[in-house]
Amino acid sequence: MPDQPEMSPATKELLKKVRMIVPPMLEKFHKGMLGRVAVIGGSENYTGAPYFSAMASARLGADLSHVICTPPAANVIKTYSPNLMVHPIMRESPSSTSASSVATPVIAMLTHLHSLVIGPGLGRDELMQATVAEVITAAREKKLPLVLDADALWLIQQKPDLVRGYKECVLTPNVVEFGRLAQAVGVDTEGDTGRRGCQALANALGGVMVVRKGGVDWISDGTDERTVTGEGEGGRKRSGGQGDTLTGSIGTLLAWRNMYLEGQWDTEGGMGREETLMLAAWGGSAITRECSRLAFMKRGRSLQASDLTEEVPVAFESLIGEKEESKL
Repeated sequence: MPDQPEMSPATKELLKKVRMIVPPMLEKFHKGMLGRVAVIGGSENYTGAPYFSAMASARLGADLSHVICTPPAANVIKTYSPNLMVHPIMRESPSSTSASSVATPVIAMLTHLHSLVIGPGLGRDELMQATVAEVITAAREKKLPLVLDADALWLIQQKPDLVRGYKECVLTPNVVEFGRLAQAVGVDTEGDTGRRGCQALANALGGVMVVRKGGVDWISDGTDERTVTGEGEGGRKRSGGQGDTLTGSIGTLLAWRNMYLEGQWDTEGGMGREETLMLAAWGGSAITRECSRLAFMKRGRSLQASDLTEEVPVAFESLIGEKEESKL
C-alpha cells in the first residue's frame, strides 16, 4: 500500500466520518446490498465517460454497476468490460419515439437502484435531454439520490427547477460549468467560485449539494456547517475524464449512505441525511484526488482517465481502509 498523503486535521476528521458510512462486508449481505448504481449517459460520440463513471463505482465496491445509454454506445461499452450491465435504452434524435416512451423503462429501473448518476457522455441532443428531464422528475418522486455532471448540468442551466430544493442531489460542476449555473439562476458570485460562491449557488438551488471541482474542491449545501474543501494533493495532468471517477465514486458512497441510514449493520456516529450527503460528496472528492495523485506519480504527463480507474481501490485502502469485520 502506498504511503498516505499529507493531511490536515480537518481532512483526517472528515475521513473518520466517511469510514462510518462504509459498510463492512458481512456474511448476511446478499448480492446488490453493497450498492446498485446506474449511470445514464453514453451517446453516439461519447462512450468513455459513462464507462469510467460506472467502473469507478464498481472498483470502489458497488455490487452492481449499470450503464443506460444509446444502442450504438452500448455496443462499444460492452466491449470495454464484461463487469458492467449495459442497457441500450436511450435514443437520440431523429427518432419517432417520444421522450416519455424512452423514459418509461428507465424509470421502471429506479426502484431497484440506490443512486443514479446522470450526465457522463450524455450530450445535448434534444431527445436525450428531454428523456433525462423526465427521469430526474421521477427520481425526485422516489427520493433517489442523484449525481449530475457534464451535460446534465447543461440541462439544469435551462431548467433549474428540476433539482431546486431537492436535497438528495449532488451537482459536480467545474469552474466553467459553475459560472454558467450561477448565471442561469441569477447568482452574482463576483468571480468567487470558492466558499462564498459555492454557498450562494447551493442556496439559490434550494440546498442541493454542490461540488465545485478545481485546484481545491469546494463542497457545500449552502450552510456553514456543511461547507468543506477537498484539498488533497491530486495530480498535475488535467486529462479529460477524471471527473467521471468522481461521479462514480460519489454514486457508490451514496449507496453505502443508504445502508448506513437504514441501520443495516452496527453503525456509529448517529449522523443524519444532510451530514451523510456531504460526507459522500466530500469522500468522492477525496478518493478521486488521491487516484489522480497516485496515477500521476506513475504516469506523469501521459496520464489518462483509465489510469485513475485502476487506482480507485488503492486510494480507498490508502484513505479509508477495510474494516476488520470484512477480513477473512
